[in-house]
Amino acid sequence: MKVDGRLKRLLVTVLLIIGGIYLCNMLYIMIDQLMNGFVVDWFEDNYVEEKQLFTKDGLTYYTKAIRWGKVKELLLKILIGLVIFWIVSVRLISVLYASRQETKVLKEAGKMIGDYMRQGREASDIFPSEYAPVSVEMAEIKAAMQRQEQLQKEEAGRKNDLITYLAHDLKTPLTSVIGYLSLMEEVPEMPAEQRVKYVHITLDKALRLERLINEFFEITRYNLQQIVLEKESLDLSFMLVQMADEFYPILSDHGNTLKLQGTNEESIMVYGDGDKLARVFRNILKNAIAYSYPDTEILVDCKTAGEKLFVTFSNKGKTIPRQKLEAIFEKFFRLDDARGTNQGGAGLGLAIAREIVTLHGGAIRAESGNEVTAFTVELPI
Repeated sequence: MKVDGRLKRLLVTVLLIIGGIYLCNMLYIMIDQLMNGFVVDWFEDNYVEEKQLFTKDGLTYYTKAIRWGKVKELLLKILIGLVIFWIVSVRLISVLYASRQETKVLKEAGKMIGDYMRQGREASDIFPSEYAPVSVEMAEIKAAMQRQEQLQKEEAGRKNDLITYLAHDLKTPLTSVIGYLSLMEEVPEMPAEQRVKYVHITLDKALRLERLINEFFEITRYNLQQIVLEKESLDLSFMLVQMADEFYPILSDHGNTLKLQGTNEESIMVYGDGDKLARVFRNILKNAIAYSYPDTEILVDCKTAGEKLFVTFSNKGKTIPRQKLEAIFEKFFRLDDARGTNQGGAGLGLAIAREIVTLHGGAIRAESGNEVTAFTVELPI
């Protein structure tokens, strides 16, 4: 039968008090005997007084009486001292005992946690019933770690697949560039019309090669960089107007138009890193252009609500399936599984955008339905 911890501490305290009294008594006897009645003499000098009773036949008779007032003061001081000593002793003993028990419990808990994290057993098989709250917390932590580990494995797998595809895809345009250049060198008298055609094909393949190499650099730069914000007050309306002008050639090539809403009103000032936020909006707009139908309008709507700013990019294109929509902000995730297409990049643009927005204390989300996809960036003003 287990004895409750409090009862144990009480028993220990009582034993210590009894032992302390016994020790004090023994010290008194030893001191009094060794010092030849020193204690008695001291008591008589301070707490006993002589009183003259009477004189008879030339002799004076005295009697001794205890000074009870002083004795009471002494007893009160001794009592206070004993109470203080008892309180301090009990407190000290309780702290030491509790510390030992805490250390013991921590060691046991640490051992059980280590066994649980290293082994594949259930938490209930390792943690006793009194550790139920700890077992629940550890089960949640272990599940979260396993989910994170699985996500990292999937991310690493996507990255490795991407690099493998890129390495393979580099060969095709490079082979074409070398082939057409060699052909033009071997046949200097080639007709001008045919030469122009081959030059155009070579340039197209070289541009394709450049895009693939840029993807390699994007992957490497993402792994090496650490995003650091340099915040300042900036006019977001002006930034979006500038971006619309910057993307005009790309929009024209794809047959798209860009419409801005909410930017013609008074300036919308935010406190953030202008370069990083511009990168967020560029990445989202590139994605919108790449996956929108040709000859359609891309809408950028900017509005405020309370202390928050919402910038929404909407484009018309194929509806993104729900399972892909949930993974669209993951690193190295591409909507198009076929590497032969020129859409998308290394699958880092939206992942980087989410990191930047999160560092600004905001959020980013995507919605897709009825062939309309919308990305909304939420920022604190």
